[in-house]
Amino acid sequence: MQRCELSIFGRVQGVLFRQTARRHAEKLGLVGRARNEDDGSLSLVVEGEPGALHEFANWCRTGPPLARVDDVAVEEKGATGEFRDFRVL
Repeated sequence: MQRCELSIFGRVQGVLFRQTARRHAEKLGLVGRARNEDDGSLSLVVEGEPGALHEFANWCRTGPPLARVDDVAVEEKGATGEFRDFRVL
């Protein structure tokens, strides 16, 4: 298992990004959390198998239909095992 921390910039709040990301993550067997940040960005922390994390990160580069993703910063780390499911905060 691996961990991927993503910061997503653009029009990513108020467009159902977190909820859609949760559904997509669950479909891929990933766990973690999605949180809106004060600067208007979205932060995601996901853990799971490397292939599923790669697919999820690629999806985040587009996001849901109403989103406009300008940039995605990705940091890969070792999984901590702190998550049991995927939560929208």
